Amino acid sequence: MKRRRTKLINKLVKTTIIMKHGDLAQYVPSTVPMSRKSLASMLKQYGMVYIKPAVGALGIGVMRVERTRNQEYRYQNGEAKYVFPSFPSMYASIRRQVGTKPYLVQRGIYMLKHLERPFDFRVMVQRNPRGKWECTGTVARLAHPKKAVTNGSQGGTIYPSAQLLQNAAGKKEASQLIRRMGDISIQTARLLSKSDPALHVFGLDIAIDRRLRLWMLEVNTNPDPCPFTKVQDTSMLRKILRYAKAHGQTYTLRCIKARRAPTP
Repeated sequence: MKRRRTKLINKLVKTTIIMKHGDLAQYVPSTVPMSRKSLASMLKQYGMVYIKPAVGALGIGVMRVERTRNQEYRYQNGEAKYVFPSFPSMYASIRRQVGTKPYLVQRGIYMLKHLERPFDFRVMVQRNPRGKWECTGTVARLAHPKKAVTNGSQGGTIYPSAQLLQNAAGKKEASQLIRRMGDISIQTARLLSKSDPALHVFGLDIAIDRRLRLWMLEVNTNPDPCPFTKVQDTSMLRKILRYAKAHGQTYTLRCIKARRAPTP
């Protein structure tokens, strides 16, 4: 099925809408269009940021950028890492990589880790056959050992959400956090769908930092359900596919790069 275009494909448009909503704005890391000035300012303020295409998917083009304590600058793109003695030399290198494509700078979140690798969560929210928004699945995504992004399409490993979160927060707190992620995601879907009522699915990337604070990193209007093929509980995938079919969408589910977590 061919996806129609929506103005909500642009990450900055979605972020701007959410930032105007008092209850949801607290979950969004500072995000601005990338320029030499904005990147320098964000690095000075936060020390670590992510830059990402304003329009993009699958973690392609996302880079982690850091300013170290000894005033070196470095960034990672895929498995490649670069170190520079000054901001101008680093920025020139980044500009060569991104070309004229518009990019965003987002405050970096120090996520919870497993096996010394960061992990976040993909939350699927869909209109059910009656048209009401519902959270249909949540999984954890553990970054590839050599990459800074967690996407399954970039070789990330998919875990049941509770499995990783219970190790970091305990069983009771993990259950509450997973429920809050679902609630926030439904609230976000209701808000964004006012700008495009024809949309029937969103995929939210949510991180949890070391203080167990939730952060909404990104909202996807065409989320890939492939991560849900990598967990033993198939009920989430069945519901995702059933709700998609009710709205005329089917998925091919060619899920090659995402990895399945080892059995605990």
